[in-house]
Amino acid sequence: MATHRPLIGLTPDVVDGRIALRPSYLDSIRQAGGLPVILSCDPADASDLVEQCDGFVFTGGDDPIMEGFGVSTHPCATPIDPRRQAFERALLEALDDQEDKPVLGICLGMQMMGLHAGGSLDQYLPETLPTASDHWDGQEHDVSGSLGDGRVWSRHRQALANAGSLEVVATASDGVIEAVEAPGRCLYLGVQWHPERTSDSQLGMALFDRLVHAAAAT
Repeated sequence: MATHRPLIGLTPDVVDGRIALRPSYLDSIRQAGGLPVILSCDPADASDLVEQCDGFVFTGGDDPIMEGFGVSTHPCATPIDPRRQAFERALLEALDDQEDKPVLGICLGMQMMGLHAGGSLDQYLPETLPTASDHWDGQEHDVSGSLGDGRVWSRHRQALANAGSLEVVATASDGVIEAVEAPGRCLYLGVQWHPERTSDSQLGMALFDRLVHAAAAT
């Protein structure tokens, strides 16, 4: 068992050629007892990072570029930087060989996990979901499932339509898939909401606690 603060790698965004990440992610990892580190965003580093880090957070962001998953990107989407997507895909692939490494995916991170698992994406909820506004611009709404029932903070216009090989463990009242996990792995959990901005401790800070606790046990 690790005696140091577990090293938790966080995927950053690439904005205007710069690496970017909201401090709230780092603060949440520190509060849970982990040591946060911002990752390189270079696919060539993925295997080494999986070896060096004790756990991972796939953070939120804009929208996946869908051509790599066999469909066209929706014209209303705001695609992430291709470098970020290439890195996260490489990191997810490397983690497939290290199932004892705990992973928490948040918003975009959950969507990338679902796509990697063979799932599909509803790319523009305002076209398909009458209650799409309930999930946008920092709205709070109810979710229920095995993680607990409560209100969460969301900001997304896309959502998994199918979770592939992952198990759906939470939904919103309108049917939006809110959380997925991989049975049999140490911790491989994706949530559509933002736990770092959710005031309900069970659905917010407790998820970071769970990640760091699992990372300390590796």
